[in-house]
Amino acid sequence: MTRQPNLIFMMSDDHAAHAISAYGSRINHTPNIDRIASGGIRFDNCFCTNSICTPSRAAVLTGTYNHVNQVTTLDTPMDNRLPTYPQLMQAAGYQTAIFGKWHLGHGPAHDPTGFDDWVVLPDQGEYHDPKFLTADGPVTIEGYVTDLITDMSLGWLEGRDPERPFALMIHHKAPHRPWEPDHQHARMYEDETILEPHTFWDDYATRSAAAAAAKMHMLDLDETDLKAPIPEGLTEDEEISWRYQRYIKDYLRCVASIDDNVGRILDYIEADGLTSDTIVVYTSDQGFFLGDHGWFDKRFMYEESLAMPFLMQYPPEIPPGTVCTDMVLNVDFAPTFLELAGLPVPVDMQGHSVRPLLSGRTPENWQTSMYYRYWMHRDGAHNVRAHYGVRTLQHKLIYFYNDPLGQPGAMGPIDPPEWELYDLDTDPFEVHNVYDDAAYAPVVTELKAELARLQAIVRDEPHQR
Repeated sequence: MTRQPNLIFMMSDDHAAHAISAYGSRINHTPNIDRIASGGIRFDNCFCTNSICTPSRAAVLTGTYNHVNQVTTLDTPMDNRLPTYPQLMQAAGYQTAIFGKWHLGHGPAHDPTGFDDWVVLPDQGEYHDPKFLTADGPVTIEGYVTDLITDMSLGWLEGRDPERPFALMIHHKAPHRPWEPDHQHARMYEDETILEPHTFWDDYATRSAAAAAAKMHMLDLDETDLKAPIPEGLTEDEEISWRYQRYIKDYLRCVASIDDNVGRILDYIEADGLTSDTIVVYTSDQGFFLGDHGWFDKRFMYEESLAMPFLMQYPPEIPPGTVCTDMVLNVDFAPTFLELAGLPVPVDMQGHSVRPLLSGRTPENWQTSMYYRYWMHRDGAHNVRAHYGVRTLQHKLIYFYNDPLGQPGAMGPIDPPEWELYDLDTDPFEVHNVYDDAAYAPVVTELKAELARLQAIVRDEPHQR
């Protein structure tokens, strides 16, 4: 009988693909995460369906869109009775565990289910000496959160039954705001100047009002983020650049710790002879703005926020150094893990297994467009407006419907609706909104039809103004 593969699924929080050297980062080097890419596959067009932590994690676990699983905002915890891939793997005999960030609610109706063992952070959790929640109650552990999550994961691997397959979720808090590095990396980049992004000084001239209204600019970083007083005598532009350096260096320091700990996991797999039997995945719950368009955070449908890193190693099926440019989504993760484990994929899951892509075979009917929806209108902190849209291989159409719709965590007022269109071939940084350009009128018509088609497929209702 062929042994079912193990699964080690590592997911960080807010780790943008363009902060990984395997993805050609201009500002960062991640040698251990890159080991997964060199030993397996790098997906270059992986996207989230809602770029915010709680909804994306629910989509990953359930393989369904947020209007289906009802986890639409940060204030909508997941019902733990929903079918998830860990539950199905556990029921099929897998040893299962999760350590780290959960962020899907707490209490009997929301605690992790489908796991033999779980130790998770309450909500966002802390970087230093964090409190963890367990089935037996809370516990505080001294140390740095990224190291502690890895320590627990390695301890669980040591104590597992080697005769049974396992599925281990290692879900890091880092590099989530407020970007507190560990002692080892605290002085990295101290004497360096990190490159500013191509769009750092974006003036939003062609965009809808939503971009200028967002509270994610360098000037919106607070003292907790900056960890230092603002030097006197700076012009506004000088202060913006100074703030960026404070922000991005701490962000990259947190990523450096993640990379070290990914290396610890990979070293263990190799030393224990698990490489050929284990699917290893590294991803993040969404992308992140690293000063792109002058912003931090995520939420928008723009590329830096929409794109997810997705790296997978599994020697029996994935040739080393494979690169896939086909479109994959976070709702595709669950059916992929189940199919690779030899388990049936529930018909209610809306994603599709990417298994055919692992060996370079693209099915004829593979998706070439995707549907996105951000529900958390004017949350009060970041002020990003509600929108949905469609991304194809060449274009992106965004509809800011600007209505809270009574969603938890969403606020008023209702703003006038607006459209944006980007040609990703000629404008990959999404600086020029061409929605009102007459030359693109046929594209607008085509994409609106495609948007309606995708909404019907995923069973979401278009906004009624």
